[in-house]
Amino acid sequence: MRDFRDAKAMAKTLREALHAKSVTFTNSESQELVARILGYRDWNVLAARIQSTQSSATSAPASMPFPGGTDIPIVPMRDMVLFPHMISRIFVARAKTRQAVEHALAGDRRVVIVAQRHRADDRPTTLNALHPVGVIANVVDRQTQADGALKVTVCGLQRTGIARLTDGEFLAAEVRPIEEQGSQSKKAAALSNAVLDAYQTYADVDFSALPPGSKARFGLPSIGDPSLLADTVAPLLSVSVEEKQRLLETLDVVTRFERLIEVMSKGRATTAV
Repeated sequence: MRDFRDAKAMAKTLREALHAKSVTFTNSESQELVARILGYRDWNVLAARIQSTQSSATSAPASMPFPGGTDIPIVPMRDMVLFPHMISRIFVARAKTRQAVEHALAGDRRVVIVAQRHRADDRPTTLNALHPVGVIANVVDRQTQADGALKVTVCGLQRTGIARLTDGEFLAAEVRPIEEQGSQSKKAAALSNAVLDAYQTYADVDFSALPPGSKARFGLPSIGDPSLLADTVAPLLSVSVEEKQRLLETLDVVTRFERLIEVMSKGRATTAV
């Protein structure tokens, strides 16, 4: 998994992903966003941290542990499933959820994004009202709209299980870490090409015609990280929230690849009818 030492590569990926959505960012702007996503005040602070790590060959690798156990503000989503590494703009109107976002911004900027089971539920405040697996995300920024709603940019970081809820000024969750399985297996590596081939057919895109290094403009990473590939393809599919939630909850990467191929095959069959 990437950490703060990969910040320059993350900034490049972010810039290319936003460019694919017709959002133009300079290199310095994308670096500042990545610094904030990783919890640093600005790029200069993060760059100094990277430099100090690189200059000390004997020091142990630093890490940015994800919070576990303690209560983290929850943002319930009616009709969206966030995946790790996914950057999305969401709209927040409910008072408790606004408080959750503001609390996160005043602290470490982290929230739990989780899909609620019933779209019409205006007060999803119990474990039964929410799906059991969500994603810890960073709040990158927020803007207040004319109608009072918040437009919030979030960046998915890591899957998390929801163990307990606290319903106070805002809804918060006690979370438990989730470890993925099979991402380094030979089968996962072999299925990476099959998933990319299936997506080319599903989306009617010919990657072979693209210039080298331009896959990221279509929101797709290289096949070097099977877990990242699976979580980048999943949100691009035109499937229900329930199907995307099943993909999010599939912790074995090989099984997730197999399910992705199955879903995309059904999409081709539907299109052909």
